Amino acid sequence: MILSADSDSVRRVALAIQYLGTHYYGWQRQPNHTSVQQTIEEAIAKICGKPTVVHSAGRTDTGVHAAAQVAHFDTSSVIPPQKWAKVLNSYLPEDILIFGSTEVASDWHARFSATWRRYRYTIYTAPIPNLFVRQFSWHYYHERLNEGLIHQALQPMLGEQDMAAFQRAGSSRPHSRLEVQEALCWRDGDFVHVEVQASGFLYGMIRLLVGQLIDVGRSRLSVEAFTSRWQEKRRIEVKYAAPPQGLCLLAIGYADNPFAEFASRKQTLGLTNDRAISLI
Repeated sequence: MILSADSDSVRRVALAIQYLGTHYYGWQRQPNHTSVQQTIEEAIAKICGKPTVVHSAGRTDTGVHAAAQVAHFDTSSVIPPQKWAKVLNSYLPEDILIFGSTEVASDWHARFSATWRRYRYTIYTAPIPNLFVRQFSWHYYHERLNEGLIHQALQPMLGEQDMAAFQRAGSSRPHSRLEVQEALCWRDGDFVHVEVQASGFLYGMIRLLVGQLIDVGRSRLSVEAFTSRWQEKRRIEVKYAAPPQGLCLLAIGYADNPFAEFASRKQTLGLTNDRAISLI
């Protein structure tokens, strides 16, 4: 299928995307490995007959999932913007789903127009493994976790902070400051969830953060010691990262939600608010 129009009619299309990260080396295209970005770009190329670059709101690591990634691309195709979701889904594998598409202004950017991102990390604490949650959680059952201590340890992070202690090597970000808007931990039966919303995230931040919080939850690291570790940017003491499968990009927030039609379907889709793109 090749559907192109005159180059003067280029439009910018925004996509709301879900994917299971299990079989992908993250979002970003890279040589010798299959990524989510590459898979979507190749599908668009088959439809339009020419290479197209897809820009995302954030990059997820190898094995990390997304409930509501947002991306955009420019196209001269005659396909109406709201129809791109259905068309793309017929070309994509079953572990990638476009659940919304719409036209946006030419200066709108999935990454730079976003005001916040929200991630959730899920820990499964039952002693017996569960096949049906293995792909979406870290099975940690060695010691009981105190979710109250973890929640307490997260609270000093609220506000504008330098989170250099939780940045993996290889980041191209010019600085390590960001605004943490909400940070929570709670237990739901055998599941312990850590959820953080911030203006942006550092490379590997949540997995390194949860790796430290596990020690807080099992009382091997005090709340005070944890806080001083990141406030003093002692990256050398942050040695362990939680495995990727427990992490999910939960929602992206925009001042002007390009997918406003989803706001009227909150009960069905589970939208957090009318400014967020979310399906959890």
